[in-house]
Amino acid sequence: MTTHAKRFAPDRIAILGGGPGGYEAAMVAADAGAEVTVVEEKGLGGSAVLTDVVPSKTLVATADAMRRVNASTSFGVRFGSHEDDHYETEAWADFSKVNERLLKLAQTQSRDIHASLTAAGVRIVSGRGRLLPPTSLEVTDAGGDTFVVEADAVIIATGAHPRELETAKPDGERILNWTQAYNLTDVPEHMIVVGSGVTGAEFASAYRRLGADVTLVSSREQVLPGEDSDAASVLENAFARVGVKVAAKSRAQSVERTDDGVSVRLTDGRVLTGSHCLMAVGGIPNTAGIGLEEAGVETTESGHIRVDTVSRTTATNIYAAGDCTGMLPLASVAAMQGRIAVAHMQGGAVKPLQLHRVSSNVFTSPEIATVGVTQAQVDSGKYQADVAKLDLTTNPRAKMMNIREGFVKIFSRRGSGTVIGAVVVAPRASELIFPLALAVTHKLHVDDVASTFTVYPSLSGSLSEAARRLHLHTVDPRDDD
Repeated sequence: MTTHAKRFAPDRIAILGGGPGGYEAAMVAADAGAEVTVVEEKGLGGSAVLTDVVPSKTLVATADAMRRVNASTSFGVRFGSHEDDHYETEAWADFSKVNERLLKLAQTQSRDIHASLTAAGVRIVSGRGRLLPPTSLEVTDAGGDTFVVEADAVIIATGAHPRELETAKPDGERILNWTQAYNLTDVPEHMIVVGSGVTGAEFASAYRRLGADVTLVSSREQVLPGEDSDAASVLENAFARVGVKVAAKSRAQSVERTDDGVSVRLTDGRVLTGSHCLMAVGGIPNTAGIGLEEAGVETTESGHIRVDTVSRTTATNIYAAGDCTGMLPLASVAAMQGRIAVAHMQGGAVKPLQLHRVSSNVFTSPEIATVGVTQAQVDSGKYQADVAKLDLTTNPRAKMMNIREGFVKIFSRRGSGTVIGAVVVAPRASELIFPLALAVTHKLHVDDVASTFTVYPSLSGSLSEAARRLHLHTVDPRDDD
């Protein structure tokens, strides 16, 4: 549905928070000619750039580089002198250099965002902000001085912070949350990761590839309970093959420091010991103490700001974007919410946020990418769909690359053949999902995907092959034209 209602276009827009939702909105608003002010306390880019997405995915990239180096011997690659038949076959991580690099990349990205906003004419204010009804911000800077940023409309993009358990308080040394993981100077001897969602699975995969012993505590029977079950099974098999231990169907009751590490007590009575513990048990929205109630902005029981599909809150001319809302906690979703908010407040035609079109990725090894309708929704009967699943072991490029696991799965609407969902499990699945995301977004027929030329040999060839296998289940209504 497209919204066309006539609205008041604000000349002055204040944005509380400089993460993806905030800085993307600022760029769009400035480009449209508005006077834009961004208030940010910790640095532009927010946690996505400074403490979460950029550093964690850089860590994952380093781990993947080690995986490829260590696996290269199967390609006939050798290291060292062959004259004495001595080969160096195992890469190792200089962890202080690894973390130094990823933190430097995060700071560089933050500076690049600052430079882009400044060049666009956006005013950047450093300080802690809170809503000042009806649509202004009260800002307290580092020196304690307070001033007001007046505006006609506000976008709240304050993000979230790691959830903590009272019985497992992070100390930044042995017990860590995901923002503290980059303080380590050595690869942990044995990292216990609590939480088998996306963050926990990614860190478990990365630390094992970097050389640490890893135990993953999962409250469910299967890791990644919110993802495709076939994909989760592939990842569990990969974990088992590389030595990640999974303590399933139990939760962490408490985490304590010992003389030389940590002790993790589980709710089923088991006690795990390791050198470090990483808590990955979700996030809490940064919505406390910013004046939401006084401004008439409603929140949910979890503390998230209640928004609609065009990013409006319950208060006039106050919008919200990103992890502080109850939408998917993805940087791409935050950015889209921010852009939609600006478009809506300026009175243009707006396409509301459609979460079923969002593509997402789990940066494990292998990666897991998804878009659209899920297997669980098909199994429950919510959607009537034909499904084609093609293992990558049949793909010639996969054989050349020594890829031994992974698949492509496509869901097409039964009867019409429209692509409505997909799953890709493979190295660089985050790149391979894009053509299928285009198909879902633009309601392409499976034959559109199947008849598009792909390079031979390539992993993308399996995308068209999976679509081709769905052809017999459908009749393209355009054949009658």
